[in-house]
Amino acid sequence: MTEYGRGGGSEPWHPEDPLYGDQGWTAHQTQQGQVPYGGAPQQQEPQYQEQVPPYPYPEQQVPQYQGGPQQYPDPQYQDPQYQQQYAAAPYPQYAEQQQGWAPQHPGAQQQAQPQQQPQQVQSQQPVYDAQGWDTGQGQYAAAAVQADPYAVADPYAQQAVGGYPGEAPDLYTTEDAYPPPQPPGRRHLEPEPVDEPEEELQEELLAGGGGGDDEPRGRRGDRKGGGGKKTKEKKRSGTACLVAAVVMVGVIGGGGYYGYSYIKERFATAADFAGEGSGETVDVEIPQGSTVAQIGNILKKNGIVASVDAFTAAAGSKGNAIQPGVYPLKKKMSAAAAVAVMLDPSKLNVLTVPEGKRTYEVYELIDKRLGKQAGTTEEIAKREAKNLGLPAWAGNNPKLIDPLEGFLYPARYDIGKDSTPESMLRQMVKNASDKYTELGVEAKAKDLGLENPLQVITVASLVNAEGKHHEDFRKMSEVVYNRLKKTNDVTNQKIEFDSTYNYIKRTSHLNFNIKEARALDNPYNTHFVKGLPPGPIGNPGEEALSATLNPDHGGWMFFVSVDSKTTTFTKTYEEHQKLVDEFLARQNQKNGG
Repeated sequence: MTEYGRGGGSEPWHPEDPLYGDQGWTAHQTQQGQVPYGGAPQQQEPQYQEQVPPYPYPEQQVPQYQGGPQQYPDPQYQDPQYQQQYAAAPYPQYAEQQQGWAPQHPGAQQQAQPQQQPQQVQSQQPVYDAQGWDTGQGQYAAAAVQADPYAVADPYAQQAVGGYPGEAPDLYTTEDAYPPPQPPGRRHLEPEPVDEPEEELQEELLAGGGGGDDEPRGRRGDRKGGGGKKTKEKKRSGTACLVAAVVMVGVIGGGGYYGYSYIKERFATAADFAGEGSGETVDVEIPQGSTVAQIGNILKKNGIVASVDAFTAAAGSKGNAIQPGVYPLKKKMSAAAAVAVMLDPSKLNVLTVPEGKRTYEVYELIDKRLGKQAGTTEEIAKREAKNLGLPAWAGNNPKLIDPLEGFLYPARYDIGKDSTPESMLRQMVKNASDKYTELGVEAKAKDLGLENPLQVITVASLVNAEGKHHEDFRKMSEVVYNRLKKTNDVTNQKIEFDSTYNYIKRTSHLNFNIKEARALDNPYNTHFVKGLPPGPIGNPGEEALSATLNPDHGGWMFFVSVDSKTTTFTKTYEEHQKLVDEFLARQNQKNGG
């Protein structure tokens, strides 16, 4: 029979279903007068009451529907007394009995009414839907009566609707009927359509672009109407997958490349060239304060070494001894060969100007280092002296032998392929001017009793020339200042330094004829003139300059070097003369006198 019930909770089938919104699973109709269907009163069928004799077995109750299949009494069990008493008793038949009888008030107890005798009940076959469930149009009551004449028909079985006037239309057996309600266990929403696999869609498109005649119309219609959209969606999905795959390959490939590079750099043998190098020579400048790794980077950038790691490994702890400057190196040198060149000071492409050197000596160094003909730099210096950047207070005395004297600052100068004598002189003058400005020479000249800053440089050149060691410089500057005093009646304000006579002669002799020196009339000869020479007699270094600006103030007036290594200072002429006599005696012994 048709399971015409509900589950534990209210679940509508369709808004126009006559049992839509019924009051519970027992399937009893609502009471008369109620309006359960959205305000429209329910049409009631006329009720017929039948007089039937009392049921012979009142204690037996018709089994009620409990949500499972209807249970009927055992057809083999027949009560003889019941059969004899009621076997031939006819009962009036009414249309509502053939159609089933309507349930009463939901709360009222329903008593089963006996049905027709088996010979008067037409056999009705149940009709099933596509899912194998009873649609409600068949009647199990006939079969039950045939098995048991006194079995009561299922009051809930769907009966054929009679043709009573005004009765409600049957919404379940007509052509436009609603689908019958499903049992509680099978009531669920229809699953959403699932897109066909892409492979199946491609096969159908290749086969002709549509389903066959056996394919359900709904699927063919859906495919026809929405095929383009699905194809676009699948194309977009394929493109997204392709892009994602390309991105993943790029990420994995990039990570692998960098991982390989990292491992190679960390654990692989450092790349290195072999031999002393080949190809052109490159002048590589190493700045002041460069580390070994920075030097390696400079060499690699210039194509000298193959890798920084190879250079740092070859240099080791000796790399700290590499001096700044310009190195002439060949390309593609082994790291060891490059280190060897840079550790050799003679290979360093620089020019070092020692402190106290005279200008003509510096000119000779420049010519030799730049490969110029002798005298080239000196000629340029005389011609371009005023254009090399001298300070305003320098080079104004016409008695100067060389205006650049005292302004070729002692230091180490890098030589590159673009270096010229003029560029080298200009750089030296600039360094001297910067240092003099840093020390405040111009401001301290008057404090020292000097006429101009050039005289400060001149005193510093004398100190640098006569002092043997830096420890002597401050005492030597004190000697100069004491001899320049107007109260000096011992030397009559003459400085009497042998270095001034040697400057004129371009010599460096310790022993010369003093009478000839005192007779030489030259503004630079301090044995002949009083006071300072017109200008410096050399290029003083920073130590001599500092000592000139800060003399010892020990009252020293004389000095003598008795062994050419040690300088002894005295305050009186008598002490000085005694030292001189000892020195002359030792000299006579050496000469065999």
